[in-house]
Amino acid sequence: MKKMISLAAMFAALSYASPASAALNISGDASTRLRGEFNNTETAAGVKTTLNDDLKYQYKVRLKAAADLGDGYFFKALIANEGYVAGSSPGWATVNLNNSETFALQVSNFYFGHATADCHYSIGRLPLNSFNNPIFDITLYPIPGPNGFGVKTYAVDVPVTQWNFDRIYGANYGTKVGNGDLNATLIVLDNHSVTENTAALADGLFNDGYGLHVSYKTNIGDVTIDPQAIIILTDALGGTYSRITPYSFGTNVSIPAGKSKIGLSGFYTGCKDSNGLSSATGADAKVDYSGYLVRLKGESGAAMAWVDYNHTTDKTAATEVKYNNLFVWAQYTFKLHESSNGTFNVVPTIRYRASGQDDATGTARNNQLRTELYANVTF
Repeated sequence: MKKMISLAAMFAALSYASPASAALNISGDASTRLRGEFNNTETAAGVKTTLNDDLKYQYKVRLKAAADLGDGYFFKALIANEGYVAGSSPGWATVNLNNSETFALQVSNFYFGHATADCHYSIGRLPLNSFNNPIFDITLYPIPGPNGFGVKTYAVDVPVTQWNFDRIYGANYGTKVGNGDLNATLIVLDNHSVTENTAALADGLFNDGYGLHVSYKTNIGDVTIDPQAIIILTDALGGTYSRITPYSFGTNVSIPAGKSKIGLSGFYTGCKDSNGLSSATGADAKVDYSGYLVRLKGESGAAMAWVDYNHTTDKTAATEVKYNNLFVWAQYTFKLHESSNGTFNVVPTIRYRASGQDDATGTARNNQLRTELYANVTF
């Protein structure tokens, strides 16, 4: 709490800096969440287990800073919590015994650069907007497996937003091309090359995990299309496999329908690497997997819902394994207050995931239902 107060005081002091310095604008948001969580599993042999149902009281606060440096130059940052408590969600504090939990703020993302009417560039920890763009989810989580927090994570339920804090380090350049916007971002995924070059590690000066994300967003009549591709350029460290260079491509489509909007997304990912490595065992692996994720999304006034379906086939091991994930997110926003100074909303939400794993032994299932009630303010 002291750290949070100190950061807020620092931002307040900077925002009242002299006219000779850059104008710093401070904004942010705060949320509380009442979450009910219900899980059940079924083994390939048909043994069913209903895990303990749980009710959690959670909250988070974020601060945003933006500075106009003049002549198109800018700086932006997001200050947020990135802690994780077992059984909770990253970035959210869960009420603990006698309210003994802590909530520390850190620099979650930051970037600076230059923007004009026709082009822009920036560098830093860049925000991804992955909540509305599942190409990052299918690229980083094609196969259900542990993430950096040791929790099994799926390509659905916006894992990059939840577990990777919706940002990545990189350098971006965008420009007008024809009637659309072309963007290219060189991203740094990991620090794989930490020793001198060795035959065992295949390390090298430029063999950290580099990738390239390219998109072109344009309109065809009233329809917005956003084709994209991600290419991993060097051996990267993955959650399930390492020393791999996967690729992904597809598009987002937005179709207006009166006062409503329909969104369609479809992305494919694939990887074939004879020099791969199992992240779990450390054994060499001839990695061979492919998968796709499709999304149908609808927005109408205060209501928003989408359905995701993900299928991935992993042929790396001697026995082929197929993963299927169906996910539904539905919410309704009650606007209690809205003005130029901020908003106050209440948002009931339902999130449901049904997952299956098929192999030679049969089908194992893992299902999760979350009922949530958010109260959000922006300022």
